[in-house]
Amino acid sequence: MKNRKPSRYEERVQQAYLAQQQSGRPVNILGIETSCDETSASVVQDGRTVLSNIIASQADIHKRFGGVVPEVASRRHVENITLTIEEALQEAGKTLDDIQAIAVTYGPGLVGALLVGVAAAKAISYARGIPLIGVHHIAGHIYANRLVTEMEFPLIALVVSGGHTELVWMKEHGHYEILGETRDDAAGEAYDKVARALQLPYPGGPHIDRLAHEGTPSIPLPRAWLEPNSYDFSFSGLKSAVLNTLHNASQRGESISPQDLAASFQDSVTEVLVEKTIRAVKEYGARQVLLAGGVAANRGLRERLSKRCGEEGLPLVIPPLSLCTDNAAMIAAAGYISYQKGRFAQLDLNGVPGLPLS
Repeated sequence: MKNRKPSRYEERVQQAYLAQQQSGRPVNILGIETSCDETSASVVQDGRTVLSNIIASQADIHKRFGGVVPEVASRRHVENITLTIEEALQEAGKTLDDIQAIAVTYGPGLVGALLVGVAAAKAISYARGIPLIGVHHIAGHIYANRLVTEMEFPLIALVVSGGHTELVWMKEHGHYEILGETRDDAAGEAYDKVARALQLPYPGGPHIDRLAHEGTPSIPLPRAWLEPNSYDFSFSGLKSAVLNTLHNASQRGESISPQDLAASFQDSVTEVLVEKTIRAVKEYGARQVLLAGGVAANRGLRERLSKRCGEEGLPLVIPPLSLCTDNAAMIAAAGYISYQKGRFAQLDLNGVPGLPLS
């Protein structure tokens, strides 16, 4: 309704926001991230300075299942969320009286997991009368780079994680245009499936990366370039090629070096990711390249992208390992952009597992 009277909650939020704007004091945002299997809370000042970043990982719990079990993850979030928020505030030397806004991941992710974080954020926002900011998980990964250095527009962000592989064009803060995305398995999924075939523990990415640096890329594997002008990605065929290579060798009674196979697989993945990124930078005239997402921790990808950007004279920003995996500092950093623009969510904010980046 156009003439709807603001609720008491909305009035309190607006008053708190205007008072903060007039005060000129630093803006402390409490970030909350529960999209998958990490319960994280963080306090970030003015979108750039991390005062705390607490992560309660469930990796050891899900390792025995070979992947994340949504119901188990959700229950652990319920158990951890309050303690994680309290620890983040304590480490930052702050109380809720010092927090100007709450930023929370509301998608994409596991719906049960998302709801835990969203419910906690809404409760704090309502109780304290401070702005609530819904943050897209991928936007958070991109803005992890702003915790390292300032972003220079226009830019290209390569987002590589367990469930996402995307090339994103940004002409300004908060503007996202997806140039290409995965059509089937994301890079991280392919890593986990290949690791399982090699009987490596979950999560498989770090183990494949380690083996790759011990071997040589001597086994021929395909590169899925797709259509000539496409920026999309596809790693399902590559995964199948690895499985076929192992099966055929087994049928012939031959052994394959896990190190060489890992190196060959990683070489195929990183070549496609890096070359499509470089092509996008040239076509769109980007001034900066950002690497983001959990697979940004992969040493092979970091080294290859760094080398190619160096050859092309392109500025490259890569977050430290602590900010590559899911964390709340990146959510608070992305949320600060919405705070500056006065773009806040309402108490009907919900978890959206398939939330598009826009």
